[in-house]
Amino acid sequence: MTTSETKTKPARTEGTSRQNGSVGLAARSGGKPKLAKTAVSKIPKKVSGVAVKKAKEESKVVLRIRVRAYESKILDASVKQIMDTAVRHDAVIVGPVPLPTEIKKYTVNRSPFIYKNTREQFEIRVHKRLIDIINPNAKTIEALTNLSLPSGVDIDVKML
Repeated sequence: MTTSETKTKPARTEGTSRQNGSVGLAARSGGKPKLAKTAVSKIPKKVSGVAVKKAKEESKVVLRIRVRAYESKILDASVKQIMDTAVRHDAVIVGPVPLPTEIKKYTVNRSPFIYKNTREQFEIRVHKRLIDIINPNAKTIEALTNLSLPSGVDIDVKML
C-alpha cells in the first residue's frame, strides 16, 4: 500500500462510540457517528439571552406543601381544606399527589421468661400527600397560614 491509499481509506475502529451511546456503530458504518436526538434537543436556543431566563424564573414560583398524618381520613380532610382555600383565592393547584406510605415496624417480646419465642409486631403508618400551588398571590399565602388544621397533621411548606 502506498501512502495515498492509507489516507483515503477511513480508519476502522472497534469498540464503543461514546458520542451516541451505541456499540461499534461508527466502525460498522465507516462514517462519522451521529449525535442522538436528545443531545441536540438539550442545546439551549439563544433568544434575547438574559431576558428570557428572567421571565421564566419570575413566572414560575411554586409553593410546595407536604402534608403528613398517621390517619388517612384526617389527612384527606386536611388536604381538601387546603385545596378549597387555594381555589377560593384563584390559585392554580397541582395535586394532591399521594406519596408512598412510610411504614415503621416494631417487634416486641410477649413474655421475657417462658414464652420467650412468642413476639408481637406493631406498625406505625405515616400517610403523605404533596400539593403544589403555582404562582400564589399574597392573599392565598395569608389564607393558608391562617388555616386551622386538626391535630396530628404535619405540614411542611417550601417556596421553589
